[in-house]
Amino acid sequence: MSGTPPPARDPAAFIRANTRLRPVPHAPEISLMVADEATELWSRTEEELGEMGLPPPFWAFAWAGGQALARYVLDRPETVAGARVLDFASGSGLVAVAAARAGAAGVLASDLDPFALAAIRLNAAQNGVADRVAPRGEDLIGRDEGWDCVLAADIFYERDLAARVSAWLEALHARGARVLIGDPGRAYLPKDRLERLATYAVPVTRALEDAEIKRTGVWRFGAPDGASRAPC
Repeated sequence: MSGTPPPARDPAAFIRANTRLRPVPHAPEISLMVADEATELWSRTEEELGEMGLPPPFWAFAWAGGQALARYVLDRPETVAGARVLDFASGSGLVAVAAARAGAAGVLASDLDPFALAAIRLNAAQNGVADRVAPRGEDLIGRDEGWDCVLAADIFYERDLAARVSAWLEALHARGARVLIGDPGRAYLPKDRLERLATYAVPVTRALEDAEIKRTGVWRFGAPDGASRAPC
């Protein structure tokens, strides 16, 4: 990565110029276009994209919850095999790619950031699943398009968003969708309404997570953590 990066108004070119294809630490079967220097890219792109009214580059990193959820799906392909899957707040597309590789019939990868949508397309193509991963830039909270499985990682970091998302996901679970959440214990995770299915020690970027390893869970709505568990 050298020279002057293309204007941020060309998301795909910006991503190619500022990231490098690397295997995901906890799911090395998948490679993503990710940033080498977390703080440098974060601060520079946050400033540039902020001028355009766009969010920081969440798409440039493999976050703990996404890595755990991707690992869970890859190890248990029956979770998504043949299913219509929604990967909500997809970011880099890591979990969407994992679901497609595990045999999902199709994956809708939703994110409001146009740079994330470009990253999802690039990462799906790099992993050979572009034909089964469809990015969409809409707010889907409150909607139900009949998905068989809904996957959501690293979304419980802000109070109001967490309240909206948890109510929506619980309603999807109640009508019969399989809803799985990847989360390292962020502030607004509704643990009292969740059952932990698996725990992973996930390698992460210290500059972003203030740790090198995050103990990260995969959860579903049901019995509280520590109660009796049924197989997923």
